[in-house]
Amino acid sequence: MSRRSVTVRVARWSALHPARAVVGWLVFVVLCLTGGIAAGTNQATSADFGVGEAGRAEAMATEGRLQSRATDQVVIRARSGPLDRSAADAVARDVTARMKKLPEVARVDAPVRSANGRALRVQIALHGEEQDGRKNVLPVLAVTERVQRAHPDLRVEEAGAASVSKGVNEQRGKDLAFSEAVTLPITLITLALVFGSVTMVGVPLLLAVTSIMAAMGLAMLASHLVPDTGVGMSFILLIGMAVGVDYTLFYLKREREERARAGGRLSPEALVEAAAATAGRAVVMSGLAVIVSTATLFVAGDVIFSSLATGTILVVAVAVASSVTVLPALLAALGRRTERRAARRRERGKPPVSYAEKPPGKVWGALLRPARTRPAATLLVAVLGMLALALPALDLELKDPARDSFSRRIPEMRDYDRLLADFPGLRIRHQVVVRADAARSAAVTDALRDLDRRTQADPLFTHHRGEPRIRTSEDRRITTLEVFAPHATYSDRAVRSLDHIRATYLPATVGKLPGAETAVSGDIPRGTDYIDHQNDVLPLVLGLLLLTTFGMTVLVFRSVVLGLLGAVLNLLSAAAALGLLVLVFQGDWAEELLSFVSLGGISSRVPLFLFVILFGLSTDYQVFVVSRIREAALNGVPTRRAVLEGIASSAKVVTSAAIVMVTVFAGFVMLHILEMKQMGFVLAAAVLLDAFVIRIMILPAALLLLGRATWWPSGAIRRAEEKAARRHGSGPVAEETRPLTGQR
Repeated sequence: MSRRSVTVRVARWSALHPARAVVGWLVFVVLCLTGGIAAGTNQATSADFGVGEAGRAEAMATEGRLQSRATDQVVIRARSGPLDRSAADAVARDVTARMKKLPEVARVDAPVRSANGRALRVQIALHGEEQDGRKNVLPVLAVTERVQRAHPDLRVEEAGAASVSKGVNEQRGKDLAFSEAVTLPITLITLALVFGSVTMVGVPLLLAVTSIMAAMGLAMLASHLVPDTGVGMSFILLIGMAVGVDYTLFYLKREREERARAGGRLSPEALVEAAAATAGRAVVMSGLAVIVSTATLFVAGDVIFSSLATGTILVVAVAVASSVTVLPALLAALGRRTERRAARRRERGKPPVSYAEKPPGKVWGALLRPARTRPAATLLVAVLGMLALALPALDLELKDPARDSFSRRIPEMRDYDRLLADFPGLRIRHQVVVRADAARSAAVTDALRDLDRRTQADPLFTHHRGEPRIRTSEDRRITTLEVFAPHATYSDRAVRSLDHIRATYLPATVGKLPGAETAVSGDIPRGTDYIDHQNDVLPLVLGLLLLTTFGMTVLVFRSVVLGLLGAVLNLLSAAAALGLLVLVFQGDWAEELLSFVSLGGISSRVPLFLFVILFGLSTDYQVFVVSRIREAALNGVPTRRAVLEGIASSAKVVTSAAIVMVTVFAGFVMLHILEMKQMGFVLAAAVLLDAFVIRIMILPAALLLLGRATWWPSGAIRRAEEKAARRHGSGPVAEETRPLTGQR
């Protein structure tokens, strides 16, 4: 008997000691959660988000203690008719007095009247960084409510960056809860259709949920190495539910096949051990493929992607661990229960329950028929179809969604719109930062005044009355100027206003001062620099993904041909999904259908995230499907027959797993955050294409055309076929013979 693998030995121990395995797993989950809660979450700071020139500007401003703070605006309006100025001034004084008493408030500015005379606003600057705004604004909002109650004749409300951040965060939490409420019943129905058993449905969900809980605790601990950006937990839930159910699904399916094959001759422990020899290894290798693919996100050098990668890697690793440790214990316990029920049925004279796998139905036969009967034509048509779907991706335009893209179903966004209706110049703020010797401070200030005068003559900028907003650090080395513009944050005019400052006004003013270092920050500079950064790192990450996909496939199957095929198919499915994303979201025809406002582009983070996650999940599917094919071929089954039988036998479980994933991802399309909506759509589309086009049409057609060359340069398949031919002559190849540990 050959030496058993680690997965088999772990599964055997777990099956023989189910109570210890289950208790050990629960203890692990509790330790992860309590450890994470005790350590707390280390939130990313503004410095962690810095990219390009905007990041350099923010670092310089922070050096002079002139960094941007979270701000909000208290706006006073009449309930009807014109605004009573004296009454509004009295409310403004009350707001100022109350706000100055709050420890969260750093500064209260003088009231500013709108150009149309309908509103009076008081700007509140909060302590801490901009990232702390949604937390520190809560007491400020409470004070605003008390002022409103004290002055019922006027309308007093709060709007701005800090309150919008709070509202978006709350909406994200509500959206995720709604997504879970939709996802869970569909997942239950899918699993029930696959297994036909309530008990078997509970096992995947139990392991997925406990894996997510453990991963969340570990992510809190990991945040002290890789700061959390507030999105990591969302993707732990997203990916955890998908892969947690999938891995358990594949393992359960294989255990049932072993039970049907054994026909009552094997003990539950032996059945679990036999399943671990194949499914256990496939789960480990597919999980490793997802982890390695996701790890390429660290190369992007971006704190958001690093946070996403950390959460995804942790939840996939925990899901794999649960599948190869505690799952065998649960299966062994359920197996013993099944034996007792079978014994009672025999005592009552009832026929035993059959676990034999049903052959693929007419639907699957119809889906697989083109690849089986005309592989060359099927391959050509399917590839051309995928390329046609990918064509819109050539017009891909990356956009930074920023604040203006948030759904107006968020109450704070409606308040924000009313603020901008009265004060349109507050929409965009550019912060020009200059670092120079203290002796040049006066010259820097004069140059910034000149820059401000130039923007005042430019229709792209907001025109103001009075002195420009110039601040200087105590050591007189850092000076900042704030310039405003009235355009939507994702508009071309907003980007042009930044270009005018960087390319024209700065070189003509401050840029002429010897030794002066300049940089520009703000919402638009951050987004623009981030898109440039994404464009720079995307080819590198994509190249690493192709290499890792190729390397992982070669490692698992010892086949260079399969490695190349896997990389090409992953790229094809990702390109087709990206084309669909551009087709739906870059235009405006689907706005009402999917409830969004088009940016005229795609959120800058989505394409990179798509490539990384999809490459991992696609390799995941390929490992499961090709493992079945290779397993049959190693038993001497001719490659053509092995391909057809392997695809047919895995079709139901792969499709079921895909439906679960698509359900999870599609739930994000119903969210209010545009970036999350786009991510959910593109991943759902990609998994659908991968499951129903790549795995059912393109992959089998390609493998049938390649034949034995599929396994090059490995000669194991050729030797297995030759050995089977010598042993059985021209007759059929016998089924795999394996050690039946625990055979009765």
